[in-house]
Amino acid sequence: MSTEQTVRVTTAPTTPVRVAPRYADLADVALAAALSGEDIAEDADGLDPLERVTCRLHRRWLHHCVSSPAHVIAVTGHRWCRSCACAVAIAVDELTGDVRLTCPRCGITPRGPATRQIVRCCRASIAAAAARHGA
Repeated sequence: MSTEQTVRVTTAPTTPVRVAPRYADLADVALAAALSGEDIAEDADGLDPLERVTCRLHRRWLHHCVSSPAHVIAVTGHRWCRSCACAVAIAVDELTGDVRLTCPRCGITPRGPATRQIVRCCRASIAAAAARHGA
């Protein structure tokens, strides 16, 4: 039994897009398709969940929800200041593509692969959302 349904994208009515039922209620069909594709890639092909441009938990583009406390992972340093042992604030500017992480205690951007990964994935999320919406 298939767990996907076919819907038609309004920007390209002749192109069917596979969307998992979990995302069928989303108004943004491009987001639903991206979420579905990344779910499949993560489950079947080994996509690192921290390399996604969409968020399975929040059902949004990553750059729209990365500021949620759910995206803080102290063990890996994702949105975490190891010096101050606290969550790091993040600001995303969709127009410029700027992604800034700043510790609210010491005012410093944590260095390390987790911070670079967040910046890279947020920028990719901004680009993917814009591309899928014809911007």
